[in-house]
Amino acid sequence: MPTPRAALLLHQLAVAEALLDYHLDGLGDAECLWEPSPTSWTVRPDGAGGWAADWADTEPDPVPTPTIAWLMWHIDLWWTAALRECFGVPGPEMPVWPGSATASAARLRALVAAWRTCLDGVADADLDTRSVTLFGLAQPLSDALAWVTVELTKNVAEIGSLRLLYAAHAASRAR
Repeated sequence: MPTPRAALLLHQLAVAEALLDYHLDGLGDAECLWEPSPTSWTVRPDGAGGWAADWADTEPDPVPTPTIAWLMWHIDLWWTAALRECFGVPGPEMPVWPGSATASAARLRALVAAWRTCLDGVADADLDTRSVTLFGLAQPLSDALAWVTVELTKNVAEIGSLRLLYAAHAASRAR
């Protein structure tokens, strides 16, 4: 049985997961890779049979519009790092997009399950006393865990917005 504060984090995760599932339902590769603007960040074949995400160490101005595939990769990057830094779960330093909307959705759902398992084992004392460094920011474990859920929710909302734009763009082209 999770502690009260871990239960709150699990509840927040359940809400974010429902939103994730809603926006991943029926997602296809063409929609996933659609570039909504001339300056989009996406994932591209790397020439060796894999996929590489567009990335810059310093965020460009203006910030490129991400594709859904890039956002899915970004969620994977965040969660893999958070699982490693917060709970010691092994994972790659730089995950790669698995090559399809279906495979990426399965990867994100596996990360949800791993995160849920880790949160279920967190004690309130750990939330108060443990410190972690996530993406260069040292912070209490409680703050890092909450931050990951907020970041997931933000990225999932962006996926939803891009799906709406894709549908509107497809409808206008069909006229």
